[in-house]
Amino acid sequence: MRHSILVVLIFLNSVFSFAKEFYVAPSGKDSNDGSFEKPVETIKRAQELANSGDTVFIRGGKYVMREDQISQQKRIWAYVTLLDKDGISYLAYKNEKPLFDYTNVKPEGKRVIAFLVSGNHIHVKGLEIIGVQVTLKNHTQSECFEVRGSNNTLEQIDMHDNMAIGVYMLSGSNNLILNCDAHDNWDSVSEGGKGGNTDGFGCHLQKGSVNNVFRGCRAWLNSDDGFDLISNAEPVLIENCWAFYNGYSKGFVGRADGNGFKAGGYGKGKRPYQDIVENYTPIPRNTIRFCLAVRNKQSGFYANHHLEGNFWYNNTAYKNRRNYNMVNCLALNPTDFGTDGPGWNHELINNIGFNALSEELTDIDTSRCVLKNNSFNLNFKVNASDFESIDEDFLISPRQADGSLPETKFLKLKPTSKLIDAGIDIGFPFLGKAPDLGCFERK
Repeated sequence: MRHSILVVLIFLNSVFSFAKEFYVAPSGKDSNDGSFEKPVETIKRAQELANSGDTVFIRGGKYVMREDQISQQKRIWAYVTLLDKDGISYLAYKNEKPLFDYTNVKPEGKRVIAFLVSGNHIHVKGLEIIGVQVTLKNHTQSECFEVRGSNNTLEQIDMHDNMAIGVYMLSGSNNLILNCDAHDNWDSVSEGGKGGNTDGFGCHLQKGSVNNVFRGCRAWLNSDDGFDLISNAEPVLIENCWAFYNGYSKGFVGRADGNGFKAGGYGKGKRPYQDIVENYTPIPRNTIRFCLAVRNKQSGFYANHHLEGNFWYNNTAYKNRRNYNMVNCLALNPTDFGTDGPGWNHELINNIGFNALSEELTDIDTSRCVLKNNSFNLNFKVNASDFESIDEDFLISPRQADGSLPETKFLKLKPTSKLIDAGIDIGFPFLGKAPDLGCFERK
């Protein structure tokens, strides 16, 4: 037994002793060795030098990206940085902020993807991405991050003032998008300049891509939707995320759709009937919990013509046109496919709807859904006096030191609110006699 323990310790020591560190800096040269003293210029070159278990530290400063740095051009796509080697961490150097500017990357006839994460067990943390371009004028999109691998983490990434989607996940399992921001993204070039494909976060998974999570993320002032799960073949979890002001510019000029959380949907000609039968059944049920939707152009929480119900737990919706819109397709059969009807098979529990511009809850067949202890079915009169603050400026407060969402008073319940202890226990921690309603449990 003592001999076995010694062998394990020697093995672990050898693994950690061989892990290396490499450095990238704006002033670096790709002919360098990637050491602290001699950093390389590009993440592409750092990946070539590194192996699984190694860490690439990215120094602060502005990286003005060039077209000659594009890693791969394939059909209509241009992948600027291709992360396809497993097990490497790409981390902002301590207390420094690397800013990647793609304004000058405009390959003719190509969709631009700033980072393609096709490898596995990759961790990217602490980057800022701006200026990702669109050059095509027809139906198109660009992306800051496209994810096609498994067991990857994108953390504390700030993606703003791009013509691109922030994070776009297409395949792979066990990926975590953690404490990221996507905001002020608008494609002013294609399809009349409305920005109809520019979401904050998109997740459109292939069959077999399971256990993918968005946690602690914010999406605001994106020209289309905050979070979009259209045509997913597997369920997705979105928790503790905020979506606000989507579908608008800074001056609240209307752009494209503008939903906060768009959770599913195959109807209205998005996918052919036979394609769904063969590749998307059983239809996934997504989970959106402890999330906040504020003043989005259309719906705060939206089922988007889905062919199944979703799970909506402990969310708060404020001042959206429709706070909760549960519209579904009637059924997946040749007769009813593509025909909208009141939402069915949804579970809505412990949610708050407050001050919708049009409707708190719409397009739902309550007889075919589970509605428990929501403000709108308890017939509570919710008003501003239930909350510590309704000051929306808190929404863009700086994140906490660990990257988690800001701690503010916005829509936090007052101790005198009737919404305190008004929920039911559905398996999440709570204080008091019962869970509070909404996304913020009072501490």
